[in-house]
Amino acid sequence: MDYSIFENILPALGNLMSGEHILFLIIGVIIGLAVGLLPGLGGVAGMSLIIPFIYGLDPGSALAMMIGLTSVTTTSDTFPSVLLGIPGSSGSQATVMDGFPLTKKGQAARALSAAFAASLFGGVFGAIVLTGAIFVARPLILAIGFGEQLMLILLALTLVGMLTGGSAIKGLAACGTGLLLGTVGAATATAEYRMTFDLLYLSDGIPLMIVGLGIFAIPEMLGVLTANRNLSESGLIKDGWLKGLKDVLKHRWIMIRCASIGSLIGALPGLGGTVIDWIAYGHVVQSSREKDEFGKGDIRGVIAPESANNAKEGGALIPTLLFGIPGSGSMALLLGGLVLIGITPGRSMVEENVDLTFLIIWSIALANIIGAAVCIGLARPVARLTTVRYTLIAPFMIVMIFFASFQASRDWGDLLALLGVGAFGMLMKRYGWSRPAFLIGFVLSEQLEAAFYRTIQVYGFDFLTRPISLILLVLCGLSAALAWRNMQMIQARNKSQQKTAKDGVAKSIRRQHISMASGLLAIALIIIVDVADLRFLSNAFPITVATITGGFLLLFIFRLLAKEPQSSLFDGINENDANSGRGAIYYFAWLGGIIALSAVFGFTIAAPLFVFVFLRYLGGAGILMAAISAASISGLLYMMQYLLVLEYPRGLLQSLMS
Repeated sequence: MDYSIFENILPALGNLMSGEHILFLIIGVIIGLAVGLLPGLGGVAGMSLIIPFIYGLDPGSALAMMIGLTSVTTTSDTFPSVLLGIPGSSGSQATVMDGFPLTKKGQAARALSAAFAASLFGGVFGAIVLTGAIFVARPLILAIGFGEQLMLILLALTLVGMLTGGSAIKGLAACGTGLLLGTVGAATATAEYRMTFDLLYLSDGIPLMIVGLGIFAIPEMLGVLTANRNLSESGLIKDGWLKGLKDVLKHRWIMIRCASIGSLIGALPGLGGTVIDWIAYGHVVQSSREKDEFGKGDIRGVIAPESANNAKEGGALIPTLLFGIPGSGSMALLLGGLVLIGITPGRSMVEENVDLTFLIIWSIALANIIGAAVCIGLARPVARLTTVRYTLIAPFMIVMIFFASFQASRDWGDLLALLGVGAFGMLMKRYGWSRPAFLIGFVLSEQLEAAFYRTIQVYGFDFLTRPISLILLVLCGLSAALAWRNMQMIQARNKSQQKTAKDGVAKSIRRQHISMASGLLAIALIIIVDVADLRFLSNAFPITVATITGGFLLLFIFRLLAKEPQSSLFDGINENDANSGRGAIYYFAWLGGIIALSAVFGFTIAAPLFVFVFLRYLGGAGILMAAISAASISGLLYMMQYLLVLEYPRGLLQSLMS
């Protein structure tokens, strides 16, 4: 090992502490925090915003701005995930699982402070990993081939078993349905179109942001509206921010393990950051003895994904800097920015430009410290928003959800797809189907199909003899075994509490459950028929998944028809709330209302009009307050359009006038 490389540490630290570098780092951090607060934007939008401004800057200042933004976007996206139940980005979806329930318990400040402290640790940990990668990353990354990537994806899927609730059958069927939805669009191997039904919008598949918002944000938002209460059920706890910090210290080993997972997977090109938070969440559930509170407001379910998704940034920089291989969209833009300022990623980063590499490392650490400190300082006052009557917050949330969804592909199909997926998410929540399992299946679908085809073409089944593949195979087996044990424990507990659901569940509810499962089965059959005439490489994966998913659904229906079905099959609904969906349907119609208004007037006019009407007639606000709120949302939309070069849905009247 060449120890002379350490001679560059102190010069890099000196450059870091220069006034100009810190100034541009703080500018990047502020932009990154602002972008993270807006659902649907994320690091890609942020990097696209600042790249035009790096022309003319010296390499150090430009680098500081880009690294500052990249490092903290996954910190501030925690605000919408925890407070509103809206995933701030694709990397904070798992945070919603326990963060939002904590908010509804009146512990928003606790959840936020724990999340930001875990994010700080994860970011610094990622910087440390990047330091070590200078010496050891090259042989490790080069050892990860297609076969190893396939096994990593299968490992992620085995973790779904810990997120399926009381019925493994329903969980696996939900995961399979997500895998099927992920096959919509051009086939990975042949580019043949599948399940597009001659719609141009579906040719590239349904965007992840649409699915995430539809499955989680809309059902949770409508659930709170239907209950007619504040976000927080019990108000804010006074020591919430301090309690969150204590939670992080208490669960420090969870942070270390999940940060390690985030750094490792982040360093692997092709997997990206969309699944890291779910893998970390599945790991903490799997490794915990007490699992009952997960999904209901367990602070460990916040700490795990937040430490992982911030650590992944340091890991993602390993292939970007050392090999010039970006592992995500934001890293691809960062790579382009480095080239623009005269920095060529690759071997030179550990030879001629070692000082620059260490400057990047120090900048990541400092940016995370600054970003976490700002967010922790804002946690308590921002958390007070949860004590406001929800009908006064909901219209702004609805506008932001539709704004975020349209940025996915800037097509009218985004809004219609959001409405459709949102309706499906409502049904999944109502009937107790695992939404995390569905989303993980969707996220991993394309990667699983591509990895399988590439692995078979390159290695055949010999990849199972490769050392790393064997290790991952063993981990998959252990994960599946733990998941099975967890299912057995849940079912045993259910049996002890209630031997059978026959007497406790109304016949109408049983029919509703059967109808839901039958609908999913019909979708699987339609997919099989649709892809039957395509080439083998195009139809093999969806037909296989549809067949397996259909088998689980048939088994589920058979057990529902049994004389004494297990109570776990009926989770999500009971006789007392059998008619509770009327309110949800009513508020869901309001979502259709904003789409109708946008179709006529355009989104920039429809959004403030919608906010005014909603606040006036549902929120009970006065005319002045409703008018000021409408004007505020209009100003915000125009400001974002100007600064971020965004597009909004155009209406019929706008088209006629132009």
